[in-house]
Amino acid sequence: MQQVNRLQPAMDVGAYQTFQISAPRDTTVVAACEQVGCAAWQFGWESKVDEATQLGQQQAAYIRQKSGRTFREQRTGDGLTVFRFEAHQRCFAEHRTRPEIYLVRDGDWRGNPTGRRRMHERPADWGEDLGEHQQRIADQQQKG
Repeated sequence: MQQVNRLQPAMDVGAYQTFQISAPRDTTVVAACEQVGCAAWQFGWESKVDEATQLGQQQAAYIRQKSGRTFREQRTGDGLTVFRFEAHQRCFAEHRTRPEIYLVRDGDWRGNPTGRRRMHERPADWGEDLGEHQQRIADQQQKG
């Protein structure tokens, strides 16, 4: 294993805060299309259904009556029904992603002397916290 090369910090471990994003191993959660960058969500999609079959009839009935999605319907020359779905609505796939943990804790790589830590629910909140922390550091540097 390669040794980590770190500079010796100028202050006591208690003078630092660590902002960390991590993902637990071997864990996935169901995610919305927008979260995973789903192309169907972004651009819309087409589903072709053969209503001459029992499966096709069931699929078409579901789309028309229960899907809750916005679509246009057309027939092709070969007897298929084409459902054209608009963008920015959930597709029919179940997407999975690894959850992210947005953590802020006291201390640095040497440890957390207070044991204080907090997790943010949203990435935007974690980013805002980080930005405010950096601004406090910049303000303190300006004061001298």
